[in-house]
Amino acid sequence: MRFSINSFLTIRRLSSLLLILIGHNSIFADVKPSTMFGDNMVIQRGMPVAIWGKCDPGENIEVSFGKHNVKTNGNKNGKWQTFLPKLNASKEEKNLTIKGKNTIVFKNVVVGEVWVCAGQSNMQYGWGKESHPMFNWGGVPELKKYVAMARNKPIRSYHVPVNVSFEPLDECKGTWKKEVPGSAVAFGYAYYLQESLNIPVGIITTCWGSSSIEGWMPYDMTKQLPHFKEMMDKFKSSKQSNDRVKNAIKMGIRHGMTFVRKQPNLLYNAMLHPIIPYACRGVVWYQGEANGRKPKEYSQSLPSWIQRLRKGWENEQLQFLIVVLPGYGYDVDKPYPKSWSWFREVQMDASKITNVEVINTIDLGDSKEIHPADKEPICKRLSLIAQNAIYNKPTVDRGPVFKNYQLLDNKIIIRFDHAKKLKTIDGKAPSGFWIAEKEGVWHKAEAIVEGNKVILSSKKLNKPIVCRYAFSGKPTVNLINEVGLPTYPFRTDGWNE
Repeated sequence: MRFSINSFLTIRRLSSLLLILIGHNSIFADVKPSTMFGDNMVIQRGMPVAIWGKCDPGENIEVSFGKHNVKTNGNKNGKWQTFLPKLNASKEEKNLTIKGKNTIVFKNVVVGEVWVCAGQSNMQYGWGKESHPMFNWGGVPELKKYVAMARNKPIRSYHVPVNVSFEPLDECKGTWKKEVPGSAVAFGYAYYLQESLNIPVGIITTCWGSSSIEGWMPYDMTKQLPHFKEMMDKFKSSKQSNDRVKNAIKMGIRHGMTFVRKQPNLLYNAMLHPIIPYACRGVVWYQGEANGRKPKEYSQSLPSWIQRLRKGWENEQLQFLIVVLPGYGYDVDKPYPKSWSWFREVQMDASKITNVEVINTIDLGDSKEIHPADKEPICKRLSLIAQNAIYNKPTVDRGPVFKNYQLLDNKIIIRFDHAKKLKTIDGKAPSGFWIAEKEGVWHKAEAIVEGNKVILSSKKLNKPIVCRYAFSGKPTVNLINEVGLPTYPFRTDGWNE
């Protein structure tokens, strides 16, 4: 049979009319779950589990997992979401089935603890060069030796590829794998946590070197943070900056694109928004190097960001573990004002927020290397604090924390919590203490340990009134508690030098 041109055009017109009558969304569209779901995933135990995706408006959706079956319908925008009830941890692999006009089955799904590990380059630092293309730099032999054993344990990972976007994305291109995370800190934390809990652990890594906290912040936070609004206004008004990002997206985002990963909001849109609200216990946040010179702004950004993410996840109990920046810089053993010491103070202040814990690393790091290899202690300390503060497994989970002080004659007496027995790691007198009797004039203190107290004095001072401990870029410290955990930095003065 032969068709004329007129017949062909008539068929095209009829086809177009049919599409208009059917509506914008095809009735033959398949239900599509979020890219956060897939074979081998770990579902969070003990809390409602959001399952979501796209479909036709009004389409009936049914989600089944084990004995649980829940139903919902697509909304007018072609999106759907439902919740599985609270589940018990289980290593038994099951299928998660999502049924609409089509059926999707995800296999080998287990239930356990899920954590998001986020931040910049020190979170991206790998346990070995073969760990993952995104994490193939660095290397931590102390952790690498556990990888072979960990591969036989129920530890699974999902890595969010590096990307940027001008608008929040619904999807990313990660996949769940029966593999340990490539990140050294994420892997070590997962390994020690799984050893303690003996249940499946799932890790979602989303990190990119050189990124500031503002890169991970949603645009709506401009309403409450003037400095973030200023950054966003400057970026949006710069045609050159926008063109550079557009060209980068067109070329394909790569790890080495320094400019794009330093811009505000873009990482949140592409690397954090798509994973929300995947059910998880909390976030391990190892970031701050890019913000280290602006502690005042960070003191506003970090608490606001924590609360904003809790709102996004619809979980006011969402846990945060903040890794305090380790030693770095040339102002060794002196309480200089221009150092990471002020920034660490802001990080530690986050512990005043409910369900936020901070991990002390002041005894670690390198004065010249911003990417130190001593990551294993960080992993152990993360696990200890999680076990005690979150999973109710009593243990000594942190080093000595400043409690109060007393002025007595020409001495300052410091008392600590989490210190049944203070001692030094090398048997020498405690180091890292400085005292003063007037602003800006500091003297190294002579320190003596008595029980859970440290007594400070100096032959150069008649009446010291304030002290600082480990308050410099890369201090030399040796004060620990009975289990060998280091003392947290602190200061008793309120001077803004």
